[in-house]
Amino acid sequence: MKNQLYLYHISQAVNNGYDTYDSAVVAAPDEQTAQNMHPGGSELARLDTWAAPSDVKVRLLGKAAFKGTHVICASFNAG
Repeated sequence: MKNQLYLYHISQAVNNGYDTYDSAVVAAPDEQTAQNMHPGGSELARLDTWAAPSDVKVRLLGKAAFKGTHVICASFNAG
């Protein structure tokens, strides 16, 4: 299905200090889009709070029942 979205668990273990995200569940049309998403919903300060896309692990969870890319849930380690 062309417009189908999937749920992915994205995580990183490179940047794991305070004020960083370690993982999130996102809705995206494919693995590459999910890998490029930021748990905070933007590209701002990507390397300060997240990781480069090449360091992001992606795991398919299943099909989404809605349209549009979204961050469903994110884990932030506040300092």
